[in-house]
Amino acid sequence: MNALATTTSTGEAVQFWVLGTVAVIGALCTILMRRAVHSALCLAGTMIVLAVFYLANGAYFLGVVQIVVYTGAIMMLFLFVVMLVGVTAADSLKETLKGQRWLAAACGLGFGILLIAGIGNASLKNFNGLGAANSVHGGNVEGLAALIFTKYVFAFEITGALLITATVGAMVLTHRERTERAKTQRELSEERVREGKHLPPLPAPGVYARHNAVDIAGLLPDGTPSELTVMQTLRQRGQIRDVSDEALADLKALERRSEDRLGRDHDEHEEEVAK
Repeated sequence: MNALATTTSTGEAVQFWVLGTVAVIGALCTILMRRAVHSALCLAGTMIVLAVFYLANGAYFLGVVQIVVYTGAIMMLFLFVVMLVGVTAADSLKETLKGQRWLAAACGLGFGILLIAGIGNASLKNFNGLGAANSVHGGNVEGLAALIFTKYVFAFEITGALLITATVGAMVLTHRERTERAKTQRELSEERVREGKHLPPLPAPGVYARHNAVDIAGLLPDGTPSELTVMQTLRQRGQIRDVSDEALADLKALERRSEDRLGRDHDEHEEEVAK
């Protein structure tokens, strides 16, 4: 038995416990974060830590592939897809299938038990080491190619098919071509007239001249906000600021001051007439 293969140095132990803790925290944050973008970033951090482990164990090819292919290409592709699709925390977190979280937790627990049992029953008496494993096929790259395209070729093809399906699905969700002729401005105006919709141009956003932000609805003469002054996208996302209460309070205060001033002016006028 090789003595170097069964002993761990102090540097390796420190590296394992520090980076291993970071990897576990990143993996937990991947499934616990509410925002999909944050989950993707945590998963990217976990993949970078795995790449460091590969490099520390002498598997330089796997470490470089882990960073360049998985973290730099595939993971960034997932991140960009999530950003393009626009998944935010405002999305509904209500379960469409009742009990799916408990079922997922039970499946994860069962898989963990099987994994721990399999590792616990494994018995390795002789460690060949990375050098002996690479020498069988003439090198690290050759050995990996032999395993991928012989023993694990089916799993490799399935993984490639899943990645291609995910890419095509992202393209379908983000890119939509127009299949019909766009209506002209005259046709749109005639359609609004026939349907009896709002005929003149939509009013500008903002409350009178004090605000011109696109997320603030304009006020009608009675002080209520007008939904026509804000974008429908902002309304669906719940990103509209309602300042109608503040405006109504200011209007009431202005009316009160006006009444007080008019009342004083009327009293002064009566006193002058009396004199």
